[in-house]
Amino acid sequence: MPNINNVDEKVDQMDSEKKDRILQDFETFKSYLSDKVSKGEKLGLGEEQLAKAAEKVADYLAKHEEPRNSEEYLLNELWKVGDKEQQHALAHMLVKLVK
Repeated sequence: MPNINNVDEKVDQMDSEKKDRILQDFETFKSYLSDKVSKGEKLGLGEEQLAKAAEKVADYLAKHEEPRNSEEYLLNELWKVGDKEQQHALAHMLVKLVK
């Protein structure tokens, strides 16, 4: 079973140019996330594990990256005002959005 605890490390190690390309456009970000969700499903991750991984990515982005478009800005604001339960629910919605 894959380890979702190294998500922060993987995102942090990503080439900054690649990260910029992914985050510049919301549709590109959704496509990237969709690809990762699909790969996670192929590795046997269930919806709960996918949501936990999405939570880790969202938490990393909220702490380390500035939103680059209005959609990311809204997600960032929702993330910041939500408690842990609400953030977890938002992560589930993000996974469903990109499926």
